[in-house]
Amino acid sequence: MQVVDPHIHLWDLKTHHYPWLANPGVSFVGDARDLKHDYLIGDLLGEAGKIEILKVVHVEANHDPADPVEETRWLQGVSEQAAARGMPNGIVAGVDLAAPNAAEVLEGHAAFANTRGVRQILNVHENKLYDYIGRHLMRDATWRKHFALLRQYDMSFDMQLYPSQMEEAAALARAHADTPFILNHAGMFVDRNSVAGYRAWRDGLRMLADCPNVSVKISGLAMFDHQWTVESLRPYVLETIDAFGVERAMFASNFPVDRQFGSYEKLWLAYAAIVDGASAAEKDALFRRNAERVYRI
Repeated sequence: MQVVDPHIHLWDLKTHHYPWLANPGVSFVGDARDLKHDYLIGDLLGEAGKIEILKVVHVEANHDPADPVEETRWLQGVSEQAAARGMPNGIVAGVDLAAPNAAEVLEGHAAFANTRGVRQILNVHENKLYDYIGRHLMRDATWRKHFALLRQYDMSFDMQLYPSQMEEAAALARAHADTPFILNHAGMFVDRNSVAGYRAWRDGLRMLADCPNVSVKISGLAMFDHQWTVESLRPYVLETIDAFGVERAMFASNFPVDRQFGSYEKLWLAYAAIVDGASAAEKDALFRRNAERVYRI
């Protein structure tokens, strides 16, 4: 089975600083202490099993905020090593768009051939267990001013947030119709114990899908379902594809974070089982072609 994986993370703890791995803790996404070890391209390829990884996109791994460009510099060097086979083929870099030096950081990332876009985590939740940043960045004037610079550098925006933030995100996407947006982790449906929570996710997906410049990655589902099965993932996968259509959805692994809850091979075979009835062209789009097109790899 061949895949293009548009959401992986790498880190080299010997040479780089990742604050969250320096003093890892336990959260709803698992026990980060289990991730406190180097994770390199060779590790990913080595545990792929029956899955043939054709290309990957690296999404920023919460690298040292004092020098976000260093992560991109390192990843570009990794991709140019023979053993890496060109991976990561695309880089989604880290930036704080609310910081005074955001323009300088964007320019730094743009200097590297494999840079395709940026991500800044936006997740805000009233429950502290799920709250990442404690502030609504999309409402920050400086953040919005710097966001407008992405078009100048031909960069996409990987958007990680919760359903309660999707209305604001859709307005942002409409305001920047010439910037590609990629919704991470199928919209992170966190409030699963209520009808209102389900409706917020379902309706929010469609609100974002109404913006033609927004695509979605079906990934990270294990963060909210640690004992997942094919059947437990099925409704979330199919609802997401139904909202965005086969043309703007793509499967991704979120490895090694989701490695805590199942093997690489098991995850991809689960995706394959869920869409087993799709046509060959639809499967090609979901597993390979859409990721190549969206990230230009």
